[in-house]
Amino acid sequence: MAITLYSLGAAEEVTGSKHVLEVDGRSYLIDCGAFQGKRAEADRKNREFGIDTDRIESVVLTHGHFDHCGLLPLLPKREYKGTIYTTPATRDIASLVMMDSARIQARDAEYLGKQAAKKGEKFTWEPLYTEQDAIAATGQMVSVSYERPLWIGDGIQLSFYDAGHILGSAMAVINIKKNGTERVIAYTGDLGRKGKPIIRDPATNLPAPDYLVLESTYGDRRHDSTDDAMKRLAEVVRRAVKTKGRIIIPSFAIERTQELVYYFHMLSDRGEIPEIPIYVDSPMATNATTIFQVHPECYDEETHEAFIKHHKNPFGFNALHFTTSVDESKALNDMDGPLVIISADGMCEAGRIQHHLIHSIEDPNTTILIVGYMAEHTLGRRIRDKENEVKIHGMWFKRKAQVEAIDAFSAHADYQESIDWLKTIDTSRLKKIFLVHGEKDAQKVFARHLADNGFTNVEVVRYGATYDLE
Repeated sequence: MAITLYSLGAAEEVTGSKHVLEVDGRSYLIDCGAFQGKRAEADRKNREFGIDTDRIESVVLTHGHFDHCGLLPLLPKREYKGTIYTTPATRDIASLVMMDSARIQARDAEYLGKQAAKKGEKFTWEPLYTEQDAIAATGQMVSVSYERPLWIGDGIQLSFYDAGHILGSAMAVINIKKNGTERVIAYTGDLGRKGKPIIRDPATNLPAPDYLVLESTYGDRRHDSTDDAMKRLAEVVRRAVKTKGRIIIPSFAIERTQELVYYFHMLSDRGEIPEIPIYVDSPMATNATTIFQVHPECYDEETHEAFIKHHKNPFGFNALHFTTSVDESKALNDMDGPLVIISADGMCEAGRIQHHLIHSIEDPNTTILIVGYMAEHTLGRRIRDKENEVKIHGMWFKRKAQVEAIDAFSAHADYQESIDWLKTIDTSRLKKIFLVHGEKDAQKVFARHLADNGFTNVEVVRYGATYDLE
């Protein structure tokens, strides 16, 4: 039995998760995410794709974030006819994300084409895929609940375990049984954190893996405590109310937005923040909130009690407004503060957030609040790093707005949380840990932390390199 592992994305970087497990010549694709960062480079990588679809036996999707599901529509576009396995909530979320991406690409192509025409320039860029491709990918998805083993190939069994990252997120445990030999390979996908609101903690009851493919996004950092984060959020709000300023929050439409709404609701109920209008300006976030409401199987006990037993909606309160139309979105830029605008994309690479930044980034009375990871070379990273000038829609803007960052809202485990989780699972058979989904420096630090805690056989996965799993 020949088993190899290689990565076509999220190897010594964070975006573009695309890993291949090859068993006796047949390929099993784990995630199919899009690269984000430098526009031209990311676009090139996304178009290269890296594997012929006729070699793929099955596809496994761990969760519905764009950097994990964003290239799935390329599969049917390139004649893949097989199945994409995922959890029920992830199917709904990924469908939303893919459709949104297709629409954004279509709008970008139209907008950039018009801009090029005005300048007399030639414009040849085309979207990676269409809405029809996204629909086709959704049609190939098969929903598999947590801890329900399923055969996905000859001698290949898949089980999902709750990753505690976002709604429906899963660790993929692949059990290979051939010729009297058994190998268990576990992919964490994106590993979540204990004690996060709404969703359950990462599962610890997965079978003992021989090999673990572990994310390393925050391999060199610790998160603030939730209590400290709540205090800082309240401080930012109180300052905005005092100065009648704006708070612009770039946020992933899925999980992060719902979590922020939950925290704003909590602070308001406690009387820790004064009344301030809060606008969720993201059609995808609005739709995602609806998806949250129809997947109670993913709730933690607290949310289940509030939502199911007591019919209390944790995603809605009087200060909260959901915008739907483009006109409503535009109108926000003409409103006087104080107000909060939560808008996607989380890394500021597309969507309505860019328009809000254009209108507010040069205003010193605006606070841009960073509440999640910003990949290298993204607009969000440049803002987080407080660069004095940033480029948005081809135009340069001086950053005069204040920038605040609260890491505690991250949905990724930090290095200590990852190690704590490792110590709670059965590692009696563990031969090696492969690190993916992290920047090089973070992975080096994480490997040292792992070694200090007894996990010495650790390898950083490099793009295109092949690893034999004996």
